[in-house]
Amino acid sequence: MKIGIIGLPQTGKKTLFQTLTGNILREQSGPPKPLPGSAEIIDSRFDALVRLYSPKSEVRAKIELMLLPKLEQENIAKGDIFKDIADVDAICHVIRAFEDESVYHAQGSVDPIRDMEMVCSELLMHDQIFVEKRIERIETAIKKKKDENQEKELILLNKMLDHLEHEKPLRLLEISPDEDFLLKSYPLITRKEMILAFNVSEEDLNNSDILKEAEEKCSAEKMEAMVVSAQVESEIALLDSEEEKQDFLEDLQIEEAALGTLTRLCLRALGLISFFTVGEDEVRQWLVRSNSPAPVAAGVIHSDLQRGFIRAEVMKYDELMEYGSEAELKKVGKMKVEGKEYIVRDGDILNIRFKV
Repeated sequence: MKIGIIGLPQTGKKTLFQTLTGNILREQSGPPKPLPGSAEIIDSRFDALVRLYSPKSEVRAKIELMLLPKLEQENIAKGDIFKDIADVDAICHVIRAFEDESVYHAQGSVDPIRDMEMVCSELLMHDQIFVEKRIERIETAIKKKKDENQEKELILLNKMLDHLEHEKPLRLLEISPDEDFLLKSYPLITRKEMILAFNVSEEDLNNSDILKEAEEKCSAEKMEAMVVSAQVESEIALLDSEEEKQDFLEDLQIEEAALGTLTRLCLRALGLISFFTVGEDEVRQWLVRSNSPAPVAAGVIHSDLQRGFIRAEVMKYDELMEYGSEAELKKVGKMKVEGKEYIVRDGDILNIRFKV
């Protein structure tokens, strides 16, 4: 499961990617290529569990990221950038909202709402062109030979084209499971969840005006939005200790580093939740699809646990923190034993019982 980071030139997406992943990027020779990386999930619950158990090992969950080539006219005209975007599971669009005369802007001026709408229009146009061409091919094929599956596909494609012509992304279109199966191989971009990261200056970190301006479009097109200062985040990442980082945030009157917000939005976009395994040896965070039953979560830990699943001992994070220990939780009957039908919730702490 990958998040693709896109943006126009000089938006700060490279700085953000480097800060998230710790990768040091060097100039590429030849055609621009997607750059892979991974970022640790920032989750205060994990930190609290580490403090409670003082384990020998602590392992955060990670999210896969892909820095995609910049959205400039040459890349858009060639179409390669759209192939790269089609290969990721969700999109984080970094939008410049900071003023800096030393950094040029491809459009000549800083206007984040304009840039947001322009990129959204390019993605819509890509999908519309693809659907139109696909309709032409299927109509030609049906004229030569009737095919029930192609006729179903044609109905779906025309429904999608009508939706796109009304300038609506395909993630708003209700798709049945059967229709979804037909679309599996389609390189459709606007079906993907979208996160907007407005890259602001340090002075504007606590200014919500840009989010208010974007609110109507985000609500209408099912997009998440946040503000981030890539420059500030890169400075925070250079600090040695958590105490220094916290002091830095407090000085800027920021409750949480934006990277924590961003990773949460990425998880939501991918439809993932966190669960934990705990003990003196290790505290570990795991990711699983929302609404997954306990055996599927067990399989994330190891395939043997899913095959031999018997039951799961489940603690709720908030209750464990409230009572302070597993022993106290057992005393009040808050440690539950669940079977195969149990749906894992975000923040659950699991102990899987299984047979080999």
